[in-house]
Amino acid sequence: MLPPTLPAALKAALDVKLEGLSRSDAAARASAISRTYRDGGGSGTIRTEADALAYALARMPATYAAVVASLNALSEIRPDFSPRTLLDIGAGPGTGSFAAAEVFASLERFVLLDRNETLRALALELARQFPRLNEWTYSSSDARTGLTQTDVADLVIASYVIGELSDADRNELTRLMWSKTTDTLLIVEPGTPAGYARIIGARQQLIARGAHVAAPCPHDSACPLTPPDWCHFAQRLARSRAHKEVKGAELPFEDEKFSYVAVTRKPIISARARVLAQPSLSKVEVSAKLCAANGLVLAKVPRRDKVAYARARRWRWGEAVMDES
Repeated sequence: MLPPTLPAALKAALDVKLEGLSRSDAAARASAISRTYRDGGGSGTIRTEADALAYALARMPATYAAVVASLNALSEIRPDFSPRTLLDIGAGPGTGSFAAAEVFASLERFVLLDRNETLRALALELARQFPRLNEWTYSSSDARTGLTQTDVADLVIASYVIGELSDADRNELTRLMWSKTTDTLLIVEPGTPAGYARIIGARQQLIARGAHVAAPCPHDSACPLTPPDWCHFAQRLARSRAHKEVKGAELPFEDEKFSYVAVTRKPIISARARVLAQPSLSKVEVSAKLCAANGLVLAKVPRRDKVAYARARRWRWGEAVMDES
């Protein structure tokens, strides 16, 4: 499994760009950009190189970690998946493409779409550190317009994008993305109840169009969770000194919470249960909430079953496991 940290070459290229950037100014810019994103305004406030760098410093490590975690889960379920072409929707500074390039050595062609010229410039500059990525096609157009003009791809990624759209535009974008997907579509959103709701809406729409869920769900049925519960996961990543400064944080790590769905053209043969929360360990048993092929399961693995208990002790939130219920 690929680690959730930025590749060394990408981190080094970003560090060079950050030299001389005021951390207090970057923190203020990042805070303003985050507020705009939370209000549904997208990347409209990212207008200068300083804005783009502040955004990359504050959000790129966490977004990269969430996409890598989602792609790792996909690869675990489909170890034979070797995409050659990638379409990255709302690509921003190229985070999803960098992640996919690290996970899938098979990728040969990268097409990125984002209407923000400033983020496009940063992505292309960072990509110069990766010889196999220098031939990226990066179109500065909105997702809907760009999708109508691009070729199909084996893997389509939309990370932290659909939350910027109205319900009607979101449904139309989901339809267009699926029409451009020859094999697998991955959508990643913040791990909030609202982000989960957007994922579930897209999931339902895609299944209705013939898609099959590869991850995180081990089935194509309706999500078995009921409010106030929601399906989300967490990826821990280390914070650099600069990251801590711009975030105003003391802890040396960050837990990025995210929701995602990966759907494919073909049914998944060997579905496995998914751990939906960190398991509880006691002296007598391991208990864990699992999403299984037949729905929601509260698995209880007794200590007396030594083999199963030892296996269950290693379960972690977000992992695909054998259902021990």
